[in-house]
Amino acid sequence: MAVTRKRKTKAKKAPRKKTKRKSPLTQLNYVLSAELAEIVGSKKATRPQVVKKVWDYIKAKKLQDAKNRRMINPDKKLAEVLGGRAIDMLKMSSALNKHIRKG
Repeated sequence: MAVTRKRKTKAKKAPRKKTKRKSPLTQLNYVLSAELAEIVGSKKATRPQVVKKVWDYIKAKKLQDAKNRRMINPDKKLAEVLGGRAIDMLKMSSALNKHIRKG
């Protein structure tokens, strides 16, 4: 005689909604120096916003070197922030640090 057992079916859970985690970098507002605020267009901004606005300024003024696109040739306004010489785009963030402070 075979004994048949009933299997218990597990109730299916509703799938979790994927929420995007907020990085502290996108939430911290920094106070910008007067020179950087002139380029960015505001006195306070998050770090990603600052970098995006600086890149928008660089592209609008066509300040990237024609041959070596990694180099940025600053104009008078940008030279106050990045320095007078051409700068590598990877070193730009360290130059921006001098003009950004917690606020």
